[in-house]
Amino acid sequence: MATHARFSVPTTHQHPLLAGAAIGALAAGFIGWSAGDTDIHSVPALATTNPPASALALENAFVQALQRAQPSVVEISTSSGLGSGVIYDGRGDVVTNAHVVAGAQAFTVLRTDGTKTTARLIGQYVPDDLAVLRMANTAGIRPASFADSSKLRPGDLVLAIGSPLGLSGSATDGIVSSTGRTVAESTGVALTDLIQTSAAINPGNSGGALVNLSGAVVGIPTLAATNQSSGTEAAGLGFAIPSRTVTMIAPQLIAKGKVTTAGRAALGISGQSVSISTSGAGGVYVSAVTPNGPAAHAGVQPGDVITALGGTPVNSFVDLVIALAKLHPGETVHLSYLRGGTTKVTTSVVLGDLARN
Repeated sequence: MATHARFSVPTTHQHPLLAGAAIGALAAGFIGWSAGDTDIHSVPALATTNPPASALALENAFVQALQRAQPSVVEISTSSGLGSGVIYDGRGDVVTNAHVVAGAQAFTVLRTDGTKTTARLIGQYVPDDLAVLRMANTAGIRPASFADSSKLRPGDLVLAIGSPLGLSGSATDGIVSSTGRTVAESTGVALTDLIQTSAAINPGNSGGALVNLSGAVVGIPTLAATNQSSGTEAAGLGFAIPSRTVTMIAPQLIAKGKVTTAGRAALGISGQSVSISTSGAGGVYVSAVTPNGPAAHAGVQPGDVITALGGTPVNSFVDLVIALAKLHPGETVHLSYLRGGTTKVTTSVVLGDLARN
């Protein structure tokens, strides 16, 4: 996902006597008197300064943002580990990551006031890594407020709140590094329109809240970039699902337990990466086509190899997923594929919605 370069800080070595002499000379020069002087009143007083008003205002903004947001962020325990969640509404619905609840049958929710309650799974949507739980005990809960993530700008200050390593209510700070990121996972699922942030996202932060300085949720922290060479997390490279995706997907899960409109483009095929030449060129081998789906209507058949979509070369399944992430349902684009290993076909395809294809 990302490569982190290691570097070392050079150490400067000094001769201890010279170093001591330098410190002594500095001290004598600063104080302004020699060993022969006896008037200690000639020593100048050290100046004291108060923090600038702007720094105090920023500090106060951080404090108030945490006070508003922390009661809405919970810790989620399953048989396989810990994660975080955000109280979505007054009915006790909690939005979190799908990978936090994956494979679990029982859930315990811990609120910041120490209240514990059980919860049940309402629904999940893996393509956007989102899920909704419903708490059994809703007394005194405080639902989060959500802001429009489309208004975020690189450089905006944000706080990531969650339960890293089981430390409930923890917060880290950072900035919005970028928006609109697409990150393809090893499963072939691509998370789109992500917020990149320098706020630390540690194990257990997944499903928590990324909030602005008004204490409103702008995203759901979901993953941190990984150093491919060492397998360790790359510091300062975290990603969050934007609030506009959360507020589109969560209400559907709450109402129906499933998602019928994802707002993401789909081709309606299953496939895998394949090499098509000795030069290293590749494509996506189509193993199945969704009946009456976009690809089927465009004439694509199992055994075809997709090589381009919407003018973007496709050398792997990940390439196809990323290309689709940049397009929209209902959009008509060119699709190129090989049939029989040699015949190149270029046609038009009307993309569908991922939730229905």
